[in-house]
Amino acid sequence: MGLPDIDIDFADRAQALKLFKHVPARLKNRKHNTGVYFHKVPSNPFTNICTVEHTEADEHEFFKLDLLNVSIYKDIRDDDHLKELMEREPIWELLEHEDFVEKVFHLNGHDKLLKQLKPTSVEQLAATLAIIRPAKRHLQDKGWQTIMKEVWIKPINDNKAYYFKKAHAVSYAMVVVVHMNLLCEQLHSAD
Repeated sequence: MGLPDIDIDFADRAQALKLFKHVPARLKNRKHNTGVYFHKVPSNPFTNICTVEHTEADEHEFFKLDLLNVSIYKDIRDDDHLKELMEREPIWELLEHEDFVEKVFHLNGHDKLLKQLKPTSVEQLAATLAIIRPAKRHLQDKGWQTIMKEVWIKPINDNKAYYFKKAHAVSYAMVVVVHMNLLCEQLHSAD
């Protein structure tokens, strides 16, 4: 079954990593961009990179965390501000405007898909984020009923096809909602 896949977002992951002894994970014979181990793993003494490929780490019961840079958090004032941005219903119609979409975390470059699907909820936005990935792209011309029935099913034919699990997609959808509301807040305060 494997160990869980856990991502933690930071405004600046380098600041967090300075606080803890860690070993970067290995990805195709180089340093993994986000993956780290906070426990003892075999590592190259010259590079301090784990000697076991991250895809094989489960077999050794290594527990990798992905620490991600999400720069939009730099504009969040505090926990209350973040909560307010998360709870505010975004103006979903903005996702039908290319100039707005190009500014939004994780959505830039996908304005045509957003105009086509017109998501109006976090769940639909999460499904849209999943459809952007290759394994679920075939759903882009389907209706919401079909999409919601099929989008979270793990691909059977191609285990290597990149897809979003529901937990990741919903998490990213919430970050998108925060960013949409933050952009609107910044535009409003600039007036």
